[in-house]
Amino acid sequence: MTETTRRPLRQYAAYFLAWTVVALFMCTQDLTRKVAWKDPTPWWHFVTSWLIGMYLCAILAPAILWLGRRFPIERMRWVRRVALHLACSVVFSIVHLIIDSAIISSLGLFPTTMKGDFWVTLFILLILGFHGNILTYWTVLGIQYGFRTYHQYQERKRHALRLELDASELQSQLVQAQLNALKMQLQPHFLFNTLNAIMVLVRQHKGPQAEEMLARLSDLLRCVLEDVEAQEVPLRRELEYVQLYLSIEQVRFQDRLRIDISADPATLDAAVPHMGLQPIVENAVRHGIGRRSAAGKIQISASRVDGTLEIRVRDDGPGLPPAGLSTARGIGLANTRARLQQLYGDRASLAIDNAEQGGAVVTLSLPYRAAPMADTTEVLEVHALENADRR
Repeated sequence: MTETTRRPLRQYAAYFLAWTVVALFMCTQDLTRKVAWKDPTPWWHFVTSWLIGMYLCAILAPAILWLGRRFPIERMRWVRRVALHLACSVVFSIVHLIIDSAIISSLGLFPTTMKGDFWVTLFILLILGFHGNILTYWTVLGIQYGFRTYHQYQERKRHALRLELDASELQSQLVQAQLNALKMQLQPHFLFNTLNAIMVLVRQHKGPQAEEMLARLSDLLRCVLEDVEAQEVPLRRELEYVQLYLSIEQVRFQDRLRIDISADPATLDAAVPHMGLQPIVENAVRHGIGRRSAAGKIQISASRVDGTLEIRVRDDGPGLPPAGLSTARGIGLANTRARLQQLYGDRASLAIDNAEQGGAVVTLSLPYRAAPMADTTEVLEVHALENADRR
């Protein structure tokens, strides 16, 4: 016998066992009365009659359940439905008693009172069991209503949970779309600025420098596109992007641009926004190095302070006037602030100040957490070697 066959048999056995327990419980009342009144009727007559009655209820109960499903008591039509079920309960009680009387009379139970006669047995059972059968009908109907209400409640909970999950997924997709829109706005901004610089070199008839910038721009774009869908990358990879970008600017400024990158080795695996440093460094080059005729220096440092990653980008240019510290804007910095808000909320910040020794310093503070390394590190190293060969 397979498990598929055993399962229905176990269910039927449990079903009839439940009705058996009810029959034996109800039978105790008659057995108590028999003892108290010294009734000579054999005890097994009471047990048998109750078992017959309850098993008939078990056989007829599916009809009650079908009526409950077909004509559920609803708020809008409850009067008609209650009247219908009252009529059905009367029919159920009478049908039950007719069958019960036929079986009891044929078995010769209670010979003293019922005398083995069907009509006498039916008359007595109508007096003793009619109202009980009505209650049995409504009890079965009530249990079905309780289970149906519970299942509807569970279904509403599951539906609400699904809606909540869908809303959460939509919110996540919206945030992701906003972040992607900011990245797409940021990358063309960087690209246009670099192409404008190449155009200047071309107009100045500096062909070799323009070709060098195009080659390095190609290297940088190839690396950036490999992580175009990533919102965060390890700091070591972001610094390599920055180095590739600064190598482009070094072609433009030549000996006027010096670079100093120092990062605590413990911070190199920290997660940072993809292409988050580039607009800050670009700002330092444009407003720091680009506004002075002498050589300038860009310093980039990273350190961990408790649970915070602090990245500083400093230039030794003219700095910002006091009134400009609170209004320093631009598409690059504005997008960086917006991305920080979307990714980290109030746990991240971007501050612009004038350095004590001159120039401006931008401090990027992020919650520290490790980011998994990706395979593109090897690609970046290859591009760095190619750039070294070109130089």
